[in-house]
Amino acid sequence: MSLLTFDNQVAIVTGAGGGLGRCHAVELARRGARVVVNDLGSTVHGAGASISPAQDVVDEITAAGGTAIANGDSVATEEGGAAIVSAAMEAFGQVDILVNNAGILRDAAFKNMTAEQVEAVISVHLLGAFNVTRAVWPIMREQNYGRIVQTTSGTGLFGNFGQANYGAAKMGLVGMMHVLAIEGARNGIAINAIAPIARTRMTEDIMGEAGKTMDPELVTPVVIYLSHRDCDRTAHIYSVGAGKVSRVFIGVTEGVENTSLTAESVAAAIELIDETKSFMVRGGPQTG
Repeated sequence: MSLLTFDNQVAIVTGAGGGLGRCHAVELARRGARVVVNDLGSTVHGAGASISPAQDVVDEITAAGGTAIANGDSVATEEGGAAIVSAAMEAFGQVDILVNNAGILRDAAFKNMTAEQVEAVISVHLLGAFNVTRAVWPIMREQNYGRIVQTTSGTGLFGNFGQANYGAAKMGLVGMMHVLAIEGARNGIAINAIAPIARTRMTEDIMGEAGKTMDPELVTPVVIYLSHRDCDRTAHIYSVGAGKVSRVFIGVTEGVENTSLTAESVAAAIELIDETKSFMVRGGPQTG
């Protein structure tokens, strides 16, 4: 297969001052894209702000012969999302690719979780993706082309202790993806999601020895493919980590039909309702 390149294309990568976002931005630039490296420059818990992390990545890209600009606006506000896209348009005149990667953590057991911890995480992960995507959407519709990659998580898809806020935000990104895949199809806009498993500053304290094999560079190839014009997928979710790539999907079991349904008949048929040997997934029936 020929090399997947991005000549004459422009990409925005949010949260690209380090970790996964940095890897995505650097590789997109290496393959010819002009990149807006967005990062607020805050801590993993969302404190503070600095343009330095984004600028460091831009310096790395330009030193290798690529083209990039740094942006320090916050995805968490409507104004910030619009400013990120405006920076891309002012510098490059177009936006072809958006990678929604920015995120923070506010972990706590649910019994201890505060409203502030929920609001902060949803503001960056879910509203952040909404704000930037909403700003770029009319541009992609007008040019009848776009590629968007959401960054969901196994926590949202499968659950993880102490991350109810994070899981809710990450699963919200999946719902957003499904809707935008439908709305964007007529304008050549494809949107997919990755659920990455990687060693970054957000995960290094909890991954332990397992993190040694979880290089963020092993996630980026899937983002590159999903960002490319040749990608014909939309509304797909891929679990990616340590060199393994798998599709995650939402399926509906064959279930039961009973026009006289009662709580008791549900209880009697619950094993059959739950049976996953056959199910429906977007695009047609599957067997498991």
